[in-house]
Amino acid sequence: MFKPTPNPPAPDDVSPYESLDSKKLHEAADRALDHYLKPPTLKDTKRKPSTIYHVGEKVDNETLLVNACETLASASMMLTEFAGLMEMPHRNMMLGIQSVVMLGELAVNRVLDNLDPQG
Repeated sequence: MFKPTPNPPAPDDVSPYESLDSKKLHEAADRALDHYLKPPTLKDTKRKPSTIYHVGEKVDNETLLVNACETLASASMMLTEFAGLMEMPHRNMMLGIQSVVMLGELAVNRVLDNLDPQG
């Protein structure tokens, strides 16, 4: 059988590590690809807290819980007031969000009661 195109040439037996410079170039290319294609792992990235809103390390748990409880109570009240200004389909959605916030507030209150039982 006759082929219209000639056979492809035989591949050269040339290693990419023919010289020391080519090995260094290959390693540099691997580092560059790893930098862009491999995501950093959690242990590689150090967490830096934001400096805008910062909770001091010496603040005790009870103070943090009280603050969280007051914040959730404020959010619940704002959502209730805002829901009163809305029409029916959106009002139900706002009241649903308010209920979730209120459940979080109840959970924080329970933790506070467990830390410092009253009476």
